[in-house]
Amino acid sequence: MEEERRVHRRVPLLVEVAWEGATGKYEARICDVSTTGCFIDTIGRAAAGETIRFTVRLPAGDWIKLQGEVIYEQRGMGFGVRFTNLSAFDRRRLEWLVKAEGYRADKQKQ
Repeated sequence: MEEERRVHRRVPLLVEVAWEGATGKYEARICDVSTTGCFIDTIGRAAAGETIRFTVRLPAGDWIKLQGEVIYEQRGMGFGVRFTNLSAFDRRRLEWLVKAEGYRADKQKQ
């Protein structure tokens, strides 16, 4: 089995995302998130190394605008993104989101 390389905890989270890359604009969803990145579940294609812009609908209903670098692609499923150029405010929002969703996931396991 492949060794886990992530340093930051990823938590399950299904939320809407609208993203734009070299191949166009798409509506999709995020299926997991950490303070440093996420996985975008989409039929749209983005190449490793590509920078994309996207907005994420948070569970409370507001939107957060993000930018990221595509780290890997799983053709037909989506791609992993590492956040880039995060403001301090948006970083805090992501930290709060990961903490809250991680707590919720841990409670469901009990």
